[in-house]
Amino acid sequence: MQTHLADFIKDSPEGQEAEAILRNCVHCGFCLATCPTYQLLGDELDSPRGRIYLIKQVLEGAPVTQKTQLHLDRCLTCRACETVCPSGVQYGRLVDIGRGIVEKKVGRSFAAATVRYALRQTLPNPGVFASLLKLGRSARPLLPGVLRDSIPHTKNSQLAGSQFSQPPVQHQRKMLVLEGCVQPTLAPNINAAAARILDKLGISLIKAPNAGCCGAVSYHLNAQQEGLDYMRRNVDAWWPYVGMQDDGGGERVVGVEAIVMTASGCGVTVKEYGHLLRHDPAYAEKAARISELTKDISEILEAETQALVSLLGRPLAHRGVAKKTRLAFHSPCTLQHGMQIRGVAEKILVAAGFELTYVPDAHLCCGSAGTYSILQPELSQQLLKNKIAALESGQPIRIATANIGCLMHVRSSGTSMAVDHWIEILDEKLQDNDIR
Repeated sequence: MQTHLADFIKDSPEGQEAEAILRNCVHCGFCLATCPTYQLLGDELDSPRGRIYLIKQVLEGAPVTQKTQLHLDRCLTCRACETVCPSGVQYGRLVDIGRGIVEKKVGRSFAAATVRYALRQTLPNPGVFASLLKLGRSARPLLPGVLRDSIPHTKNSQLAGSQFSQPPVQHQRKMLVLEGCVQPTLAPNINAAAARILDKLGISLIKAPNAGCCGAVSYHLNAQQEGLDYMRRNVDAWWPYVGMQDDGGGERVVGVEAIVMTASGCGVTVKEYGHLLRHDPAYAEKAARISELTKDISEILEAETQALVSLLGRPLAHRGVAKKTRLAFHSPCTLQHGMQIRGVAEKILVAAGFELTYVPDAHLCCGSAGTYSILQPELSQQLLKNKIAALESGQPIRIATANIGCLMHVRSSGTSMAVDHWIEILDEKLQDNDIR
């Protein structure tokens, strides 16, 4: 695609990156078939190809309107288009650049800006989020229907799971874990389950006290410098655990083997720290190392498959069918499209003795997409309805996923089935084996 970027952007790092991405796009249209919003709305401006055209116009100096902003806002950034693009167009990076520029040129109404500011101040702050959630649950009976339904319940499985404490740090092999923003409040058992499984594999899971939000919430709400500041804070928090360390007796010991992500939404962002901070001389090298060490929990367990299978007892081929549990696995967009990790968690669950049902259109987004379910509720609910129909079509008895946002969104649908993180389900299986 030919480009003629305007003077205000062409010599900046963002302009150079955007131009390279735009030039890779050949407008083939493969992306249309995988775009959730195009399937719902049928408007090409609500497809990756259409949005790329809009962003190109913005970067070339064409007038920017609220209509442009609306079409970019409707994008879920699910990145399904990247998975099928034969030209390797990095659409997710392009849309972040385009949104940032449009935000500065068009702005927001006071009400819209206030909502986005509130989300940026609430979601990345676990203490504030936990307090507001507790208040919302207490006031639930007094709230209007729509607002009442938006406040997540505490599932019995989470109440039970949160009673389990994480195992003590006792192994030479160590890995860091990102606690996350809302996950410690909404699903505290997820990281505890990961710690218990890794402990059985001879790995201690530790956390850095000063690490916090991965930065995705602010960055994708176009407060990109704020998002980068969160990223820098995490780099600073993790760095002492990464390199060679003094064990206190003068001996130098190797740092953590990996930084483990149990929320794929955080994982896809942390894996991009190296790219996002590449122009920061103080952080570029460190951020690249952090990204290199970052692994989704499925990648960690895949590397430990042999030891994991031994914990599970006999291989699946020797287990009775009666011991299988039918699961529908919802692969988050951040896992299958963002990190390009497909089939790994599913393979581990099958090895553990679970039967996975077929899920039609498994590549399509559930509609959660970070803050999308709050900012674009109508489209989000349509996508959720379609996703639930697909997940339930194979008649599973339980739904598994790999990201806290998807988990809470699918739970909010009113499905009668339990919805849990797959690592919790695997942990239950291992505990069951221990009892037997």
